[in-house]
Amino acid sequence: MKKLFACLTLLVVTLHAIAQKAFNNDVILKMNGEELTGKVVKINDGDLDFVYANETLVYNIKKADIMKITFGSGRIEVFNKPPQSSAGNQPAQGGPGLEEHHNKVAVLPFAFVRDGQVADESVGEEVQNECYSYMSKHAGVFTILNPRTTNAMLIKAGVTKENIKGYTMEDLCGILGVEYVVNGLVTMNKTTQTTYQSNSGSSSKTDDKDRRYNSSSYGTATQNYQTKLNLAVYNDKGDSVYEQDRTSFWNTQDAYKSTLEYLLKRSPLYAK
Repeated sequence: MKKLFACLTLLVVTLHAIAQKAFNNDVILKMNGEELTGKVVKINDGDLDFVYANETLVYNIKKADIMKITFGSGRIEVFNKPPQSSAGNQPAQGGPGLEEHHNKVAVLPFAFVRDGQVADESVGEEVQNECYSYMSKHAGVFTILNPRTTNAMLIKAGVTKENIKGYTMEDLCGILGVEYVVNGLVTMNKTTQTTYQSNSGSSSKTDDKDRRYNSSSYGTATQNYQTKLNLAVYNDKGDSVYEQDRTSFWNTQDAYKSTLEYLLKRSPLYAK
């Protein structure tokens, strides 16, 4: 009986540990740089209720003291902008411990594969610029690095298209001095062709009963494509905070643009 009780106790403890491990905590970053890990249980007009991990006591925290919350789902909600640094690169009053890279975002050159072949770097950089342009219009409190700056910093650090896979996302955040990096892959393959046919004709009259017809036919073919886009956002700890795949609805060569916008709107870095 004692052995059975001991086994049941061990099983309960093990299941509890697994559940705790699987549970993703919310992380509150306060304006003074302090991080609180636990669960946001309620958000009110001017404050919120928070419970520390593995505790039950509910704490009330003012929204004015919170910079942002990274929820266990990966969603990020920003409440206040970080304090600006004062002269001499010293932290502003009331903001000790905040690092300069907070809320900074870099968009990496996209990988672009067309019909199974890796496209030229310029193609991936074109998508990178498209991504930067759209994100800049909806940045909110985030600062988006210009792609030219991003690419120059990567080159200076010795990061190239060939060896970038040897660097973790945490490494790349450190090299670029940002809190988040955006990484993407576009895959495009030729599918069918759509043919459009047009006819033209003319006639001539020799008498009331005799007509002659001349006609010609013209055809054009349009190549269709299937495009798939993968978009991911990583933080400076190397964790993935957002990743989605989507196949483009349209079959044109530039269908990736609307798909990119669709995925960015649903990312935690998007602000209306």
